[in-house]
Amino acid sequence: MTLPEPPPADTSATPGLLPLDVDGVGVVTAGTVLWAVALVVLLPFSRTLVHHGHGWWIGMCAAGTVLGCFGIWYCRRRRVRGWAGR
Repeated sequence: MTLPEPPPADTSATPGLLPLDVDGVGVVTAGTVLWAVALVVLLPFSRTLVHHGHGWWIGMCAAGTVLGCFGIWYCRRRRVRGWAGR
């Protein structure tokens, strides 16, 4: 049994559309802020979370915040060096 061939991909470019010049700093910053807010919201409930076996949530929020800070640094460095959009 053979599978039918997929239809050919439409490779024609839409006239007038240009690619976005996005360096990722805004997206990574937004994600980092969300992780930090989640960490601050969960800290008052740390005993309850640990008691119910969800203490790892705080660690996950802390890791997301720390890795997000690294991501912000990396994206800013990439933007300054002119690597965005390549």
